[in-house]
Amino acid sequence: MTAMRLISWLLLLVFMQSGVFAARRFRGGRNPQPRRTPPSPTYRDRGDTTESFPLDFTAVEENMDNFMTQVKNLAQSLYPCSAQKLDYDMKLHFLENTSVTCNDGTPAGYYMKESRGSRRWLIFLEGGWYCFNKENCDSRYDTMRRLMSSSKWPQTKTGTGILSPLPEENPHWWNANMVFIPYCSSDVWSGASAKTDHSGYAFMGSLIIQEVVKDLLTKGLDNAKVLLLAGSSAGGTGVLLNVDPVAELLEGLGHPGIQVRGLADSGWFLDNKQYRSTDCHDTISCAPTEAIKRGIKYWGSVVPERCRQVHLGEEWNCFFGYRVFPSIKSPVFVVQWLFDEAQLTVDNIHLTGQPVQEGQWRYIQNLGIELRNTLKDVPALLWLVCYSYWIDVQVKGTSLPRALHCWDRSLQDNSRNNKAPPKGCPVHLIDSCPWPHCNPTCPTIRDQFTGQEMNVIQFLMHMGFDVQKMAQQQGMDPSKLLGMLSSGS
Repeated sequence: MTAMRLISWLLLLVFMQSGVFAARRFRGGRNPQPRRTPPSPTYRDRGDTTESFPLDFTAVEENMDNFMTQVKNLAQSLYPCSAQKLDYDMKLHFLENTSVTCNDGTPAGYYMKESRGSRRWLIFLEGGWYCFNKENCDSRYDTMRRLMSSSKWPQTKTGTGILSPLPEENPHWWNANMVFIPYCSSDVWSGASAKTDHSGYAFMGSLIIQEVVKDLLTKGLDNAKVLLLAGSSAGGTGVLLNVDPVAELLEGLGHPGIQVRGLADSGWFLDNKQYRSTDCHDTISCAPTEAIKRGIKYWGSVVPERCRQVHLGEEWNCFFGYRVFPSIKSPVFVVQWLFDEAQLTVDNIHLTGQPVQEGQWRYIQNLGIELRNTLKDVPALLWLVCYSYWIDVQVKGTSLPRALHCWDRSLQDNSRNNKAPPKGCPVHLIDSCPWPHCNPTCPTIRDQFTGQEMNVIQFLMHMGFDVQKMAQQQGMDPSKLLGMLSSGS
């Protein structure tokens, strides 16, 4: 008996066993009197009545940790090698269309892990800044070739966060079909131009996404129910630029029933004025608007048609979240950090341990206010102060995986004409504390040189913040502020 066949039997065995327990519970346990009217389903009953067990595992999500523990324990006890044969890795595939390439002409591709029986697909766009002229692209190629070439891509990758196949790490998407697209186009996933003598590089980010989707249709995506296009940083902006084009592509290819959604993580940038203006020599020093204005010409970028119509002749506007979002038709969940490092960097605020000047702190606070204002009309949002925020961080008692699950449920309910959001299931969450990493559920930060853990006060001092001045600016007694930071208030 093969390992996979054994696991399939064990899954069935455990599910049948959990079904017996569930039947006992709904029959009333020790109370033999049946109810005439079955209890109405609540949010905590996560089973999807539209899909049976062979198609999806959402029926057992409620007790997923126990469920998987039983499966693993049974597998290991009955067949010791089976756990080692479970393959959690995503495997490299190069595009069928070899004319769509990375910057240097090497083939573009993607990593994929199939989940047979699941009709949910997740495509993740990697981030990694950009370059906007021959000089800084040459520098990028010398120092960060992995982001411009596929020549040294490994054959497999192990997913983490929302790409993790482990239910304890990824409770809602663990059994989806996972696809990771490495970023090798340096164009914020917007380019559509082949390599020329003038540019020296190909910029095909938008075409890479389109070709990946076409390839996946031959690998099961044609039977999908939901496709979540996700990405972080430049990949997050790539989601905002490509979620509608992907939906339109699938509809044009005869698959209008696939529900396309977006998850934009740390890709909501502002076209604001820099703290200190500098000449536009490279990605770091150049103001955001100027870098994108130069980039879209160099990359031969394409932007969503509805946004292009709104900003004719100034298509660079579509790279900024609050400008493109009103024109997006597909549902999008936005995750953004109040003190986003990339935003602060392009604004010439560098938190490197040097003392933060009063003017810089005031600029950071105003930036947070601006950011909050641009996000107020985004219906599905998680706004955080933590540096790391996948599974442990909570805003008002809700983690990111939980918020995504609530969002998913709200979209299902809307499709069934039930406009009321699920009770106790928020999808618009904003962290209330005003300093970096001040949420008490933020993960522990370690000094990168000593490896020692840092509390909030030590972390702020490490970043160059003067806690005494912060207290004065907030109109507070310094000792009171220290007490609040120490307790995580």
